Amino acid sequence: MQRLYDSVEPRVMDEDMLKLAVGEQGPQEEAGQLARQEGILFKDVLSLRLDFQNILRIDSLWQFENLRKLQLDNNIIEKIEGLEHLVHLVWLDLSFNNIEAIEGLDTLVNLEDLSLFNNRISKIDSLDALVKLQVLSLGNNQIGNMMNIIYLRQFKDLRTLSLSGNPIAESEDYKMFIYAYLPDLVYLDFRRIDDHMKDLAGSKHQYGIDELKHREHLIQARLDDERARQEELKKHKVAFVEHLNGSFLFDSMYAEDVEGNKLASLPGVGELLQAYKDKFVIICLNIFEYGLKQQEKRKLELDTFNECIQEAIQENQEQGKRRIAKFEEKHLLSLNAIREESDLTNIEIKIVEYGEDITELFNVLMTLEMQLVEQLEETINMFERNITDLVALFIENVQSLMAQCRDLENHHHEKLLEISINTLERIVKGELDEDLPDDVRALFVDKDTIVNAVGASHDIHLLKIDNREDELVTRTNSWCTHLVDTIHKDEIMRNRRRVKEINQYIDHMQNELDNLECSDVID
Repeated sequence: MQRLYDSVEPRVMDEDMLKLAVGEQGPQEEAGQLARQEGILFKDVLSLRLDFQNILRIDSLWQFENLRKLQLDNNIIEKIEGLEHLVHLVWLDLSFNNIEAIEGLDTLVNLEDLSLFNNRISKIDSLDALVKLQVLSLGNNQIGNMMNIIYLRQFKDLRTLSLSGNPIAESEDYKMFIYAYLPDLVYLDFRRIDDHMKDLAGSKHQYGIDELKHREHLIQARLDDERARQEELKKHKVAFVEHLNGSFLFDSMYAEDVEGNKLASLPGVGELLQAYKDKFVIICLNIFEYGLKQQEKRKLELDTFNECIQEAIQENQEQGKRRIAKFEEKHLLSLNAIREESDLTNIEIKIVEYGEDITELFNVLMTLEMQLVEQLEETINMFERNITDLVALFIENVQSLMAQCRDLENHHHEKLLEISINTLERIVKGELDEDLPDDVRALFVDKDTIVNAVGASHDIHLLKIDNREDELVTRTNSWCTHLVDTIHKDEIMRNRRRVKEINQYIDHMQNELDNLECSDVID
């Protein structure tokens, strides 16, 4: 199946090869010749044929961003690469090459027809992104495991499959297995599948199919659950309260707290720790629920603002369109009147009047734009005040709740220190009945050691609380600042575009007037 190198030197795609191919395959009539003279833009090419070119490596295709069809068959290509920019590709032919693995197709989400016929491929994989795949040609390769067929079940639009010439095609059960496990397939190895044979195959493999469907259902359920969790987490991140709807923050306080985990085994500490955790988690849940509610308020504020902006712009545009329509109606009459006038003096008077009309339109349009700028500036400033106040209130209340977490930690610290010192005193007096692990007993050498251990645990906990609060405050303020800055920049760009449009339109009208030379009119 391997194509041998010809006497011609192996080639890598370069710009010269591509220009030549595009030029030869473009239209041959006068329009095509003109296009070649002026230069054909690669981004405008929809179909490209590069077969029988002795190409060893795919390269330089990044400019063909709108390509729909690419023909690379009958070359000596060893690796699928260099196709990542061809996101609109629908048809790809890589048959009769030396490709050993399916790869490099992750961005081709619109691909419907793929031919890898007559290569050296031994495994069907890495096609997951090709969700629209309808035709797959893999004949004359080295595919030997029937489980490759199972992989193709995910392609719900696959209707045509070619696998003849592979080791699996020699299996006695080859066709019946494919009929059973790919029930939506219409053509196999270029022959239409008989419905009766499909039914027989389904009956023959019923047990295996049922087992497979059950596993697929479980996998899909897990994927759906994970997708739902990710969607929820995304919403929580937007509200800046992710992982506060449970014990995550509390657990993180003890994840790196060696001393705290040792002290948890002291008599009475277990109950104390559970009570601490329950109260701490309640506060976290309060922050979480409050954060979601505040996010809804911010979203409502932003949606209302955007509606006001769009309404103001639309109303202003309608006024401008009406003035332009009225001007253009008069504009046609004025031009016709000038062209039909035979008296030079009257022509000059009419041209002056028309010029004044153009100036008046310019003034009207610019006045409308200045009024819109002032209106939008007032709306933006009001929104900025409102969103800033919402963010400030949110941060203030979150900081108050975080302070409650610190109060709980301080209280727990005091109780833990009290229990630890009492335990030390009992150990010294020999009154401790409970057996302590050796690493815990090592903390009770003297009072300073146990006080330092409790203090180190306390410091870790406070640092975790402070870091989570700082992260929330920083992200919230950054979001607000970025949002407001973006709104101001967008308005500046909108204004510049509008002023440019007005000037271009007025310049066009003025040029039409300037081109009305008296000698031409009289003639």
